[in-house]
Amino acid sequence: MLYLIRHGAIDTTQEKRFVGQIDPPLNPDGRKQSERQGRQLRDISFPQVWCSDLKRAYETAEIVCRDRNLEMQPAPELREINLGQWDGVAMSQIREQFPDLWQARGKDIGHFRPPGAESFADLQQRVVPFIRHIAAQSAGNTLIVTHAGVIRVLLCQVLEMPLSHLFRIHLDYGGITLIKDINGMSQVMAVNLSPALLTTDDLT
Repeated sequence: MLYLIRHGAIDTTQEKRFVGQIDPPLNPDGRKQSERQGRQLRDISFPQVWCSDLKRAYETAEIVCRDRNLEMQPAPELREINLGQWDGVAMSQIREQFPDLWQARGKDIGHFRPPGAESFADLQQRVVPFIRHIAAQSAGNTLIVTHAGVIRVLLCQVLEMPLSHLFRIHLDYGGITLIKDINGMSQVMAVNLSPALLTTDDLT
């Protein structure tokens, strides 16, 4: 089983901004979420633990695995989408300064690339083969701590859903998504489980 965790909460502003590969740490809520995840998953064995090498994901993985004798494997392939010149910029500012680009993004969210950036299709091509490789070499459960964009494009691939619909998948900070290989086919077992609401049946 793949256990995919979105990293814990980070500090945000009231004004919505693009957040890709800028590297803020967890805030206090994010650290508490990660501690809850660790407690909830304490009875699940993970031969492999992978994470994005961005600070917020690595810190989440560190807290989740704090009481385990596990080696975490950070990987740049698991980073959030590269948003190029838009990373960290307020969405309202982009909409006002670059109305044509903003409109193009709305018309084809899956394939649009901001200046110097990746598209979600590029992200999917980066992360899906890497995660499949991780899963193929694992004899048991695998924990992957990563980002909302990464989990969304993977789910789109598994569910054969167009990338134009990726934001129909809601993922909270700290949410857990489960994907299981059954007879050679990937099946989505759960999406965006809150650590506080998980039961043993959800995780097995």
